[in-house]
Amino acid sequence: MEIILAIITGVLYASGIYMILRRSMVKLILGIILLGNGVNLLIFLLGRITKGEPPIIDSAEKVLEGVYADPIPQALILTAIVISFGLQAFAIILVKRTYKVLKTDDLDQLNTTDEDS
Repeated sequence: MEIILAIITGVLYASGIYMILRRSMVKLILGIILLGNGVNLLIFLLGRITKGEPPIIDSAEKVLEGVYADPIPQALILTAIVISFGLQAFAIILVKRTYKVLKTDDLDQLNTTDEDS
C-alpha cells in the first residue's frame, strides 16, 4: 500500500511541477493545487500507515500500550489543507481579476503589458 501511495505522490509532484511551468495562470494554480496535494500525501506517508486504535489513555492506565495511530501527521495535514484552501481561493480571485482587467491569462503577455503602459 505504501508503494502505491509513494508512486501517487511522485505523480502528483511531477504533474504539479509540469503545470507550474506552463504559460497559463490557470495551469499555474492547478499546478500549485497538485503540488500541495502531493505534499499532504507525503506528510501522511512519513507518519507511517498503521492500523491501530486512537491514542487515548484510559483513566486506569498510566501509559499507552499496544499499537496506536500517530495523530501528529494527521493534524499537520489538516492544517496544511486549510492553509492551502485559503491560498487557492486567494489565487483564483487574483487570476479572475487579472483576466477581467487585461483580458489574458498568458504570463508572457502579462509581462509585456507593463512595458506598453
